Amino acid sequence: MKVKILTRTIWILSIVSLLNDTASEMLYPIMPVFLKSIGFSIFLIGVLEGLAEATAGLSKGYFGKESDITGKRLPFVRWGYALSAISKPMMAAFVYPLWIFFARTLDRIGKGLRTGARDAMLSDEAEAKNKGRVFGFHRSMDTVGAVLGPTIALIYLYFNPENYKMLFILAFVPGVLTILLTLFIKEKKKEPTISKKNNFFTIFSYWNSSSQQYRRLLVGLLLFALVNSSDVFLLLKIKESGLNDTWVIGTYIFYNLIYAIVAYPIGILADKIGLRKMFLMGLVVFAAVYTGFAFNTNVLIFFILFLFYGLYAAATEGISKAWISNIVPKGETATAIGTYSGLQSLCALVASSLTGYLWFSFGAKITFSVTAGITLIVVIYLGTLKTKIRT
Repeated sequence: MKVKILTRTIWILSIVSLLNDTASEMLYPIMPVFLKSIGFSIFLIGVLEGLAEATAGLSKGYFGKESDITGKRLPFVRWGYALSAISKPMMAAFVYPLWIFFARTLDRIGKGLRTGARDAMLSDEAEAKNKGRVFGFHRSMDTVGAVLGPTIALIYLYFNPENYKMLFILAFVPGVLTILLTLFIKEKKKEPTISKKNNFFTIFSYWNSSSQQYRRLLVGLLLFALVNSSDVFLLLKIKESGLNDTWVIGTYIFYNLIYAIVAYPIGILADKIGLRKMFLMGLVVFAAVYTGFAFNTNVLIFFILFLFYGLYAAATEGISKAWISNIVPKGETATAIGTYSGLQSLCALVASSLTGYLWFSFGAKITFSVTAGITLIVVIYLGTLKTKIRT
């Protein structure tokens, strides 16, 4: 009998992610502009985003373990999306800095609440041999939202220039739909199988109790995360090459469109050739793209580089979580993925800071070349790593 790979739960979770990302990405391109328009300095914007990401990072491990402790996934998923949905109109309600900090932090706590539990739920719905396909499909649907969101924002702002507050209110609509859709998910009952000790720093403490193969994999993944800075630097590079703001946002949409189109077929291919092999191929593409950004000045070549950047993202982001879910006990999936996602968020803060420093001190060419070089070191390390599937 043919087993149904994309189950009802996987479909609903994927559509929920699509809608949530649509709401978030509607605001992503205009967030810095909006904050500046209500009096935030560049410094305050940096502090706001830094604190928000740190909160998300710490909470991913904590709530991931809570999900494993209780043996429940759905409440974390439901409340996580609800908090993120509510936070968006809150940012348009008042312009006081403390209120903005509160709303932005609420959004990131929502992300921390749902991440580990949602990915564990996806893992629970799949067999080890189909993890690449399932996570690839989810990432594909999620990234469709990253195409729709900025597109909606561009169209809206074309007809309503600088009317940023209404955009925050409009972003609440797909957010409400995410909450309603989670009501149709039915959770499989399971017994908790993990220690009940938990704290907000689980992303650090889980390291001691985790398996050796998980720790070795995490070392490679986090070393890469330490050089994988924000996409803002790539957009800044093409902005400096002469593209106007509309083309810069259009390029970002193009990248996400490529990612959305290829994530699912790449997931299917990863199940056939191996998750590790696909992930390493993705990192090689990443290193090639950054090398191109280091030396290229041609606008057309930048579009080609962003096409390959979409291929890299599809070959790594969902694949890394699928890989982790295959090598840890099922009862620790949310904790393991939450720990990785949390530490990855903190590393991203460091990566962006280091990239900014290198760019300021030595220029873009050196910055992108260093990133490409360290990525190739990670490829060599992970290429020698052997991991076994846990049953």
